[in-house]
Amino acid sequence: MQRTECFRNQKLVYLQHGRPPLSADALFSSANFTLSLLPNRLAHRIQALRNLPFIVVSNPHVSKIYNYYLHSLSTLLPYQERQIISLEDETQFTEVMADLVQTHSNTIPILARGFLECRKYISPADVTRFLDEHLRARIGTRLIAEQHIALHLSSQPYNKDSANAVSGVPPSYIGVIDTALRPADIVRHCESFVSEICELKYGVRPTLIIKGQPDTRLAHVPTHLEYIITELLKNAFRATVESGNERLPVEVTIAATSKAQLETATGIPEDIDSPSHNSGTHNSSTVGVAASGDAPGVTIRIRDRGGGISPENLPNIWSYSFTTFCDDDIADVAGNGNIDALNAISTAGAGGSSLAGLGYGLPLGRAYAEYFGGGIQVQSLWGWGTDVYLNLKGLGRI
Repeated sequence: MQRTECFRNQKLVYLQHGRPPLSADALFSSANFTLSLLPNRLAHRIQALRNLPFIVVSNPHVSKIYNYYLHSLSTLLPYQERQIISLEDETQFTEVMADLVQTHSNTIPILARGFLECRKYISPADVTRFLDEHLRARIGTRLIAEQHIALHLSSQPYNKDSANAVSGVPPSYIGVIDTALRPADIVRHCESFVSEICELKYGVRPTLIIKGQPDTRLAHVPTHLEYIITELLKNAFRATVESGNERLPVEVTIAATSKAQLETATGIPEDIDSPSHNSGTHNSSTVGVAASGDAPGVTIRIRDRGGGISPENLPNIWSYSFTTFCDDDIADVAGNGNIDALNAISTAGAGGSSLAGLGYGLPLGRAYAEYFGGGIQVQSLWGWGTDVYLNLKGLGRI
């Protein structure tokens, strides 16, 4: 139900109010639209936390998250009694949004630490179910809040010189959405980061080549794609190096997806909003789409020669309670020998630059992809390598 709402509102989040700089009226409309969504979202998360076993909610880490949500909801409730119709109110409301984003910036690692300590009292399946739902709700909440903050910072009422209003912001941006996002640029940026931590840990870095249609563009959220690609490249680089095939390049193929292909690949008609777990396919007919510079969707295939995923591990790759780390990996990251992804998540907020975290990259990455109707599919050839297909649905033409 929550996912369907995400897709239904995805274009309203950034199309409804136009390109910045916004007029005062458009900015008020953005603030009131944001206010109409967030209190209900926060209330649902509070209720979901209350539905956990009492001993789990009593854990100090889980309780801290619960109190975060109570605090954020309490700061928003006064605004529900009135419409935002002045620049002063809008400025104060934006400050509340900034506080909300900052308060909830590290909730996933904290929650994971709480679940790790309560693992005797809650099943792995329940943890995965809760974190899946929580993450999707968190993605939507942050996107809505950050979108208004970005529109606020780049809008005319706060900058008399409209040229300075969008200083430093590319003209293709509407809030946090890049309407001409080039996935190849994101891949190269993530490659640089992952290569550095790979060389730090292993002393070598695999090469990466981009094939297909690297000039393809679409409207999407750059930070979402950066997170997904980073996690997928961590998996590919680590597997490649540990299998002794670091001389073989990791291949990234980018293909624009036509409207018809997108509907076939995802099962989602362009006018129907629903989630998908499938990846896209591509062929030569997509060249014309890429040339237009605004593809309805993009499929990115990441192929490695890292030996693949063993048949016994393959069914578990979407679980937050599973990882392929060995004891030494976990000891390096978490300081203990518990081999599961909750350890990796719970230490992710410490700012370490390790390849750790591979155990939860797939489920978290899939949640980000599915939020806008895309998905991730994994095809593994045990003893050879792995193909990961990331399907992205563009957010529409502007």
